[in-house]
Amino acid sequence: MSTPANHVLPEHIEHTLLKPDCTGDQITQLCEEALQFNFAGVCVPPYYVQHAKKILKQAETRIVTVVGFPLGYSTVSSKVEETKKAINAGAHEIDMVINIAALKNGDIATVQNDIQSVVTACHLQNKQCKVIIETCYLTEDEIKLACKICADCEADYVKTSTGYGTAGATVEAVQLMRKCLPAKIKIKAAGGIRTKELADALIQAGANRIGTSSGPKLI
Repeated sequence: MSTPANHVLPEHIEHTLLKPDCTGDQITQLCEEALQFNFAGVCVPPYYVQHAKKILKQAETRIVTVVGFPLGYSTVSSKVEETKKAINAGAHEIDMVINIAALKNGDIATVQNDIQSVVTACHLQNKQCKVIIETCYLTEDEIKLACKICADCEADYVKTSTGYGTAGATVEAVQLMRKCLPAKIKIKAAGGIRTKELADALIQAGANRIGTSSGPKLI
């Protein structure tokens, strides 16, 4: 969806708080702001999924949480278990981190099994899966390969970054991902998106969702 310059639509934004020391009061504020601004969703730590559900109640705001976060090299079985518990707690969408080390090592079978297992666990419960490929650590060819694997595994979204890497979302990475991915697979840009100008540029480049802790400021 294209948007006018310097206008970030609220339905693109996932209001995000994933700091290790975040409090319940901060999550409450995050959810209340998401409701106030009609954001697409909130992205919270697994520990706070049930808390977010209580605040958001029957609202259409999506509850998003993370799996294998932020380094990605936890075992497949642990990621699947995390996914199941998060969905049972009330999550609508799972943002999983790929096994970056396996991808860098050329172990494609492990990467594919990792992604497919979590995607399947989500889809069995009619939930969506976003796959974080952490573009800052990947070459252009590795980004293309990661996108191909995500497409083969029928992920719902491919996401640029955790926000904990050496860099966050870039327009160039989103443009490359959009070229590589089938139209039905969406893109979430996240990490370091603190200005309306960058958010607009990422949406224009092909991002469908913007993960940011600066949602109200962008609006």
